[in-house]
Amino acid sequence: MADTLHIHNTLSRTKEKFKPLDPSNVRMYVCGPTVYDFAHLGNARPVVVFDLLYRLLKRLYPRVTYVRNITDVDDKIMARAKESGVAIDVITTGTTKAFHDDMAALNALPPDIEPRATAYIAPMIALTQELLDKGHAYVAEGHVLFDVTSMPNYGALSRRTRDELIAGARVEVAPYKKDSADFVLWKPSAADEQGWESPWGRGRPGWHIECSAMARQHLGVTFDIHGGGLDLIFPHHENEIAQSTCAHDGAPLAQYWMHNGFLMVNGEKMSKSLGNFFTVRELLVGAPGEALRLALLASQYRQPLDFTLKALSDARAVLDKWYGALFAAEVEPADSETPSPALDAALLDDLNTPMAIEHMHELANALSRAATPAEQATLKGQLIAAGAALGLLQQDRDAWMKGLLRGTAAEGLIATSIELRHKARKAKNFADADLIRNDLKAQGIELEDAAQGTTWRFRPDLEKLLGGKTVTSTSTSSAASGGDGVQVYRQGIVTALETLVSQLGAKY
Repeated sequence: MADTLHIHNTLSRTKEKFKPLDPSNVRMYVCGPTVYDFAHLGNARPVVVFDLLYRLLKRLYPRVTYVRNITDVDDKIMARAKESGVAIDVITTGTTKAFHDDMAALNALPPDIEPRATAYIAPMIALTQELLDKGHAYVAEGHVLFDVTSMPNYGALSRRTRDELIAGARVEVAPYKKDSADFVLWKPSAADEQGWESPWGRGRPGWHIECSAMARQHLGVTFDIHGGGLDLIFPHHENEIAQSTCAHDGAPLAQYWMHNGFLMVNGEKMSKSLGNFFTVRELLVGAPGEALRLALLASQYRQPLDFTLKALSDARAVLDKWYGALFAAEVEPADSETPSPALDAALLDDLNTPMAIEHMHELANALSRAATPAEQATLKGQLIAAGAALGLLQQDRDAWMKGLLRGTAAEGLIATSIELRHKARKAKNFADADLIRNDLKAQGIELEDAAQGTTWRFRPDLEKLLGGKTVTSTSTSSAASGGDGVQVYRQGIVTALETLVSQLGAKY
């Protein structure tokens, strides 16, 4: 795979060829969550986007060091602890675990290093002291503040005017500040607040200094890529640059800055007051994590993404078709490790996921039409490899097919039918037991008896399930426009099994 990755650099506002500082170890830092509640969709999008980049970099280079932090000291966390009466460490431990579980459900690989802010207070204090020593910070009423006037090109990342910088800083305009845009590096803590001893009294770090210190600790003074959501450009990333470059005599913090676009829900900003606020956890109740991942990848990462429940449903329909195509091709895949040049070309072009998804549709179509086992094996391998590159098609095909019925009326009727068969066998009515087995098999439900009990797997008629041999859509949003074959097939199972249960239920 040729090293031809191009990414859009927010700092230069241009798409640039990626040239790592050290090709033997590419280093990337991405801002992680503040762990005071369950992760929402806005938290999930950068995780999925930079997981995609991480997967690509790991194929391009021999080593990648991916750091994503956990912010576990924050005013929101303290407020939540005060409201709930639960200790801060209990809150952060529980929400961090929930975050890990939810992101794993989205097939996001864990970062190589995941520093928690509370474990790096000493490096934060040291970095703050360096800025004081070099004249870029000052102490005022127990606070240590960064002096923005000491950095001539402050604002280069966001490209905001002086007035815009002040208006958008989201920091307290306090009388002890030399300049209204100055921001906190260290602030005092009250007796009932999280705090650590420092040269300036008991207190806690400002948000921005946390990432600068943790990034330096694990990636050095200058590293390759810094990522996060578009909302972090200012003030967070702007202030990270200010702190780090001033502490290191002008050395850049990162060579490339990458930011994913905003996430909207039903055309509006996600908000609890609008009733369009979704956590990852609640969405996973009704849909597989891979479907949510595909929905988040449907738009190129720099573009805004308008999430809807229909888009999630359509993404699942696409995966049903892709898994169905793999399931129907009963051959061993050829090379399933190397994506096709077309797939790689899409990802190397600034993570062009719409183009990559279109290519996967083409592969699934071609696999469904393949006339020979050799052709099937090649296309099956390419579809699996493409899925792996995007973090999709990671489940066992049998498990996915069975999942099509999970949580539906069909699943309950299957369980009832198996129980009726067990009773029929116990009563030595083997004809009824065989009838149940055969009726289930006619619907694609195959039973397997073992000492531990009876299990089932879904082996459907793929042509009926997919509503035809080919996948005709060119995007996730249009994938189900020709009718939901899965829904129709599932309803057919329900109707047939309701009849079976009605016939034999009274008897047993």
